[in-house]
Amino acid sequence: MKQSFTVSAAPPLFPCMEQGMSIPPDKTALRRRLRALRLRLAAKLPDAGAQAARIVPLDRLPSFGIFSGYIAMGGEIDAMPLMRRLIANGGRAALPYAAAKDAALIFRGWNSSMGLLPDALGVPAPPAFSPQVAPRLVIAPLLAFDRQGGRLGQGAGHYDRTLANLREGRRVFVLGLAYAGQEVEAIPMEPHDQRLDAILTETGYIEVGQG
Repeated sequence: MKQSFTVSAAPPLFPCMEQGMSIPPDKTALRRRLRALRLRLAAKLPDAGAQAARIVPLDRLPSFGIFSGYIAMGGEIDAMPLMRRLIANGGRAALPYAAAKDAALIFRGWNSSMGLLPDALGVPAPPAFSPQVAPRLVIAPLLAFDRQGGRLGQGAGHYDRTLANLREGRRVFVLGLAYAGQEVEAIPMEPHDQRLDAILTETGYIEVGQG
């Protein structure tokens, strides 16, 4: 039976979390605070991505084959060290691509010799000649997470729509990559929100245990 593992517990994001309270309903104001927090964490912990890559338990991940990472922006924890470790262990990398601002993402194969071009969201992405792929492991950035697999994203719903499409009729493992300081007690989930299967931070690996 799989057990949850973490090196150390992160402190509550807000003082009210110590009293058992969850994220307030005003997500717009909350996201502003979380973006500012993430920038502070990025400045304080520049090696967090490399630390997370060193401690990830590869035997706890599915047989990933094709996996998707991301290009870090806005203080997001750097996914590239983890991507390099997965590649070194036989994984084939992909990156998300947005064809339109309101569209679900697709994934295109990527390697380190390939140039990147901004997509419809202004995020560096593989060029059009790179083949579209369907990853079995998705490394997802976030603004906040909880230990039930709740994920708070940027608010546009790109990852939720994308993961819902990927998960239709097939098993897709979603790994949230974050700073430990982004943990909160509870994120209010709506029916369309997609949960994480596990979270990796610079201090440990938290397995949610979704079926």
